[in-house]
Amino acid sequence: MKIQIWSDVMCPFCYIGKRRFEQALHHFEHKDEVEVEWKSFQLNPNLVTDPTININQYLADIKGITIDHAKQLNDHVTQMAAEAGLTYDFNKAIVANSFDAHRFAHLAKQHGLGAEAEEVLFKAYFTEGKNIADHETLAELGESIGLDKDEVAHTLKGNKYAINVNQDIAQAQQLGVRGVPFFVMDMKYAVSGAQPVDAFTQTLEKAYSEWAAGKPAKLDIVEGDSCEVGGNC
Repeated sequence: MKIQIWSDVMCPFCYIGKRRFEQALHHFEHKDEVEVEWKSFQLNPNLVTDPTININQYLADIKGITIDHAKQLNDHVTQMAAEAGLTYDFNKAIVANSFDAHRFAHLAKQHGLGAEAEEVLFKAYFTEGKNIADHETLAELGESIGLDKDEVAHTLKGNKYAINVNQDIAQAQQLGVRGVPFFVMDMKYAVSGAQPVDAFTQTLEKAYSEWAAGKPAKLDIVEGDSCEVGGNC
């Protein structure tokens, strides 16, 4: 059974949702029959990378709220992340356009390292304060998961995999995806947002039972905490 996950590197709920989904999948009886594919999505495709912008200021600007309110929201998400076993450090986070990070992820997917790429990208952005738009940084991340550093650098110099990123985004639009993370199981059931582990477990079981029985697909969506297009989380 195939599970496709649309996400953006700079989406805080995507990393949380990833970890909760992994917890559900780890205990899923039929996990060996599940194939997971990560898909690209951009919350703010026009964002200009600027390491001088504080993440709280960025959130305040896109939501039209005060910096104090933005900090409170980020503190709340940091607590959610901690409960999922993740460490967020928004004081170090660098506001960056994620397009090249997605191209990097597609390169990694070609080498069977798609999941590993997503993990190091999320950790680099939310925990380590690295610039995920910087090509040297991405080359180093690639090397850390087993990719050839020179191949990563060469790939990012051109436009390779740009069409793959755009195809993923177009497919998401066709499905009516308005925010991420967005988990699609057997093109039949969708979990939108960082749902509790139990929600992932229930949807996994339902999707698998119908997949195993060969029932036709009809997309049914379960909603949860997510980030919307425009970067609004």
